[in-house]
Amino acid sequence: MNTSLILVAILVLTAIAYRLGRRRSVALVGGPRGTRHLHSLPSYYGFLTALWCALPALAVLGAWHLLDQRVIVGAVLSGMPAEFQDLPSDQRGLLLNDVRNVSDGSLSAAEARPAVRVAAAEWRRLDSLSSTAAGSLAFCLGLAGATLAWRRITPQLRARNGVERFVELALAACSTLAILTTIGIVMSVLYEALQFFRSVPLTEFIFGTTWSPQMAIRADQVGSSGAFGAVPLFTGTLLISLIAMFIAVPIGLFSAIFLAEYADRRLRAIIKPLLELLAGIPTVVYGFFAALTVGPLLRQAGQSLGVDIASESALAAGFVMGIMIIPFVSSLADDMITAVPQSLRDGAYALGATRSETIRQVVLPAALPGIVGGVLLAISRAIGETMIVVMAAGLAAKLTFNPLEAVTTVTVQIVTLLIGDNEFNSPKTLSAFALGLVLFVATLLLNIVALKIVRKYREQYE
Repeated sequence: MNTSLILVAILVLTAIAYRLGRRRSVALVGGPRGTRHLHSLPSYYGFLTALWCALPALAVLGAWHLLDQRVIVGAVLSGMPAEFQDLPSDQRGLLLNDVRNVSDGSLSAAEARPAVRVAAAEWRRLDSLSSTAAGSLAFCLGLAGATLAWRRITPQLRARNGVERFVELALAACSTLAILTTIGIVMSVLYEALQFFRSVPLTEFIFGTTWSPQMAIRADQVGSSGAFGAVPLFTGTLLISLIAMFIAVPIGLFSAIFLAEYADRRLRAIIKPLLELLAGIPTVVYGFFAALTVGPLLRQAGQSLGVDIASESALAAGFVMGIMIIPFVSSLADDMITAVPQSLRDGAYALGATRSETIRQVVLPAALPGIVGGVLLAISRAIGETMIVVMAAGLAAKLTFNPLEAVTTVTVQIVTLLIGDNEFNSPKTLSAFALGLVLFVATLLLNIVALKIVRKYREQYE
């Protein structure tokens, strides 16, 4: 029995349980006119019955699918000849992979060994039996739960309390899952970064000015000891992000002020969607635009002025990145400015302030927390961008503040270090996790500074 078919059957049963629970609650009070005698609305009784139907079925189905593959693998291995059961773990994994491929038809049975063909047939039989048993058990538990909830329905049953309690627990579980996911990401990156710092001193990584993570396979090879000074990566990231901010923040903020305070409804309905279309363009398209259009144009302009501009430069990458993140600043700033109460504007006008004075002295201070949040989001977006830098700024790790030269960023180096067939435990690969840890710390500090700024200005305004 297919898992999708089982889920559809549970969904249909849950819908039927909702209808029956709702109908029973109405019938117990003599029809729709007597619903005022119910503790909760009839829909809550339906939701409570549906929850009692769906939750046990889904819980059993999920637990079954977490365990059934282990049971099937053990049963298949136990039925194979002795020489296959004593294989090392890596060879046993390859054997089971062949059995799975023959079982699902990815590998022709004629090309497999006889023992593999027999094991694949047994795998199919056990998998089919497991799916049927899981579907039957889940359906029976769902039916039993719905029946029990249906029989417990009375006019005095606090169905709304039960449903709201479930929603509260679900929200708490989702928030806990988000927190645990964040902790897991941080701990995994931190562990690998500590492994890297056992080979490379922290001071060399933070303050070193040469980045050349080329680790040779043999000790007598050229480049057998790499250089892991990350200062060029930090300066490249900072340089491109600053250029992007100089483009995005003024244009985005002034666009938001115009759309929120000066444009009429018809013009706003046209300009705002067109501006937000920039956020939907894939970053690789921006990268092509930067590499094929902006970069050559800047180089030609530099040649006409007698200035040497590299074909791959921080200026080209930062300029295109700034265009890309304009919607992040504009959209959030526009929403925050629009959310400022009209009574504040009317009060300023009543005191004789002009429109520009009202915007500058009343509206913008009131909307400052949202504007700072938009700028913070834009900075985070700029720091984490990869494709535009790869295609427009290059991979050269140069320690320079000249925007006309080629530079690279932390995220580009992370991607470069994690591709290929490098050994995972080598300092070259582990340095990517150290760079990721630096990005996390930088973003955290950025959030702390932004919160302090928002709190300071909010207190002054209030």
